[in-house]
Amino acid sequence: MIFHQIPTGGDRNFGYLIADSDSGTAAVVDPSGAPELFLEKISDAGYQLLWIICTHSHWDHIGGIDDLKRATGAQLAMHISSPLPLDRPLRDGDNLQLGNITLHIIHTPGHCEDEICILVEGHLLTGDILYVGKIGGTVSDSDSRKQYDSLHLKLMTLPEDTKVFPGHDVGVKPQSTIGEEKRTNPFILQPDLEHFKHLKENWADYKKQHGIL
Repeated sequence: MIFHQIPTGGDRNFGYLIADSDSGTAAVVDPSGAPELFLEKISDAGYQLLWIICTHSHWDHIGGIDDLKRATGAQLAMHISSPLPLDRPLRDGDNLQLGNITLHIIHTPGHCEDEICILVEGHLLTGDILYVGKIGGTVSDSDSRKQYDSLHLKLMTLPEDTKVFPGHDVGVKPQSTIGEEKRTNPFILQPDLEHFKHLKENWADYKKQHGIL
């Protein structure tokens, strides 16, 4: 598997290029308004772009979709609840193929209802549900509950050596592992939902107290 984490600007966004060297096929995850960065790598390597996958429908992740589709003919794949017109609606547990590489889809609502994570050969692309040492924001009590369940019932059940690649470079480093997040992420360490929500509500004070940027 060929795997590239690509800083795309914006709000310190990350996009990702995944390719199967045997078949020469590729997928872009979260083009994030910088399609030219991906098109250059795809052209230089001679890949055929099959899939454009967005972890969720927030503007800073979906920018560049139309340019990539026009240039490559690739199909747009997102969770079925996305408001965008999709070529391939996805559901929890679905798989997408790149030659011999399987991209496994995990529906992880909370930050956004249509949020998905993508698990591919031990690499977990987490969008805005999980950053390194932090988590994405929510707008309601119901969303906080969904986020808590997505984190604990789905992501934290993965093998501890699973590599974590977030949608933004806003954590303590650009990548992590599930094991590291279990041991160090303040939100994951909370003993229950109420403590989790309390930390979310008081995150600014917590950061000051603990010197977190």
